[in-house]
Order: sequence, then structure tokens, then C-alpha cells
Amino acid sequence: MNQRVSILSITGLDCMGGVGIQADANTIMNMGANALTVITAITVQSENKIKEIHYLDTNLIIEQVQSTIANLHPRALKVGLVGNPNTIKALRNEIIGCKNIVLDFCIITSSGRYTMNQDAIKAYVHYLLPLSSLLMLKCKEAELLLNRKIQSDEDMIEAAQKLVELGTQWVLLRGGSHTEGQLTALLYGEGKKKFFTSYNMEGWQKHGVSSALSTAIATRLGLGDNMETAISKAHEYIHSQVVYALNTLSYSPRGGDLYNQFLSLIADNYAHAHDVNFYADKLCITARYLNQITIKTVNKSPKQVIDDYLMQESKILLNTSRMTIQEISNRLGFSSQAMFCRFFKNIEGCTPSYFRNYLS
Repeated sequence: MNQRVSILSITGLDCMGGVGIQADANTIMNMGANALTVITAITVQSENKIKEIHYLDTNLIIEQVQSTIANLHPRALKVGLVGNPNTIKALRNEIIGCKNIVLDFCIITSSGRYTMNQDAIKAYVHYLLPLSSLLMLKCKEAELLLNRKIQSDEDMIEAAQKLVELGTQWVLLRGGSHTEGQLTALLYGEGKKKFFTSYNMEGWQKHGVSSALSTAIATRLGLGDNMETAISKAHEYIHSQVVYALNTLSYSPRGGDLYNQFLSLIADNYAHAHDVNFYADKLCITARYLNQITIKTVNKSPKQVIDDYLMQESKILLNTSRMTIQEISNRLGFSSQAMFCRFFKNIEGCTPSYFRNYLS
């Protein structure tokens, strides 16, 4: 008998497999849990765009939910694409006693398509939002929900406060683009607030990233993490598996898989391992072959890929933390502050202190 924790995803079916039920099941299983699924809609998609959405009958959806909850008792659940107000109302009655409910509204897709009408949005807010442990929203979706613009960090905080007042315990607002060249996210709840910054705007706006992140957070909550730890662990997973990952359909399967494994290893080990041979050994390949893979796929050497990751983390820490330069140097595995400063200046053209004080 499978004794692993069960996590339930309630969302649509994507014929391409890049988002929706199939992707959620992969995320849950890859993170060490048992995947349960309830299909709410059939979608017709291209690689990066939803073309059609056909919502299933309310009774069919509710019967799926009743069966999975009654028989397998999920420790957490993620609610994604549910576009029928009657379904939303009925769903509330089935999940009201469940713990660790993550809502990923999915009002607006990455390509800008609206997935539900105003009645469905109102039903979501009235019936499901007060049950949620975490509400995930893009800033554009929060603007629609609250009828207010979000154009600064302060606007994000005020929007998150309003959403918590509507009943959710925590809010994760994503996709703030008010600072040129970077994306901002805000975690808000229980009197705490934490900003996250990313310079990889293209990666974090990929089709399916939001859905994968909400599923990863639900999984970590089901595995016993508190909210802040769950989001941190989920972020690390998505960072390596989705944001910086390659679509292996566009590359040779072997090379694409190894490249994605390489990025996953960097995410796990960057704080103490900067050497290419370390990663080649972990992949059971030669450093020369790893170089061929990275050059072919992203036209960068393995060392450049590692350095890019370190720079990304460096900028995030300089931008969002109160850590000293020495503490950041230690956190990132440099032998000394001088080595870290030399590394940073060689790539960015300025010192970490100058970047923090004048450019961030």
C-alpha cells in the first residue's frame, strides 16, 4: 500500500501536458507525494496558449471530489480552473473541512485570455476565498478583483491587505512589473510581509509557471511545511524545473534532460559548489560532454550557467535582504568577501555595495 502523503489538484485538463492536471500530477509526484486529480474542464491548447475551454458538468466534478476526499483523504489541495459559479458553490461544501487549501484563481492566462466571467469570479471570492490557506494571484488579476491599480510595492501591500480582509490566511501576489527589468512578488499574511524579486522576467512568465508553483506549494504544505518554508521550497523546485528548464521537445531528449538535471543540481548545490567537475560527476558524464550540451542548448559554457545562477541569487539577496556583503558571500559559498566582490564586478561591472545602494 502506498503510504505517501496524498495531494489533490482540482483543475482543467491540458491536451499539451504543459499545464493543468498532467503537469500538476508530475509536480506532486516529483516532490515525493501521491497525486490525486479532479478534472474540471477540457481545454484545447497550443504550446503557449489556450484556444478553447469546455467546463464539465457540476455533478461530474463534485462526484470526483467526493470520491477522492472520502477514500484517500488528501493532506492538501490546489484549486485551479473552475469557471462555473454553480460548481464553485457546490465545491465549497465538499472541501470546507480540508486543510491546506491553495487557490490559484487562473482568471487571466499567460497569453492574456480570460478563463471565467464576472459571476464565476464573484463566486470564487464569496465561496472559496474564505476557505483558503493561500490565495495566489497575478497583480493584473488582483487589479481586476479589487478595482484598483497596482503600480508600486506599497500598492501590492495594500492589495494584499484587502485580500486578507476577504478571508484568506495568506496572499502571494505575483508579476509586479513596476520596477524596470525585474518582476516582484509579495507574500503577505499573519502580520508578515516578504518581497521576492527576479530578473528572469521571461522565465517566470512562462506558460504554466503559476500553476506549477501553486501545486508545489500545496505539496509542501501537505508534507508538513509552514507557509513560508513551503513557498521557499516550492520556489526552489520551480526555479530549476520550470523557470530555467528547457522544453525537451525542442531539443534532443538526452541533451535536454541532462541540461534540466544540471539546473536542478545547481539549485540544490550552488551555495557550496561552483566547480563544473562537481556537476559533471553528479550527472555521471565528463565535463567536456556537459560543455557540449550547454553550448548546444543555450550557447553558454557550464561555468557561465553556474555564474548566471549565482548572479541571480546575489541580486535577489542584495535587493531583498538585510544581510551584509560578507553574509551574502558566505551564503553563496565564496571563500572570502573579496572573492565574491571580484566575481560580482567582473560580471555586473560594479561592486555589490554599489549595486545595492544605487542600482537596485
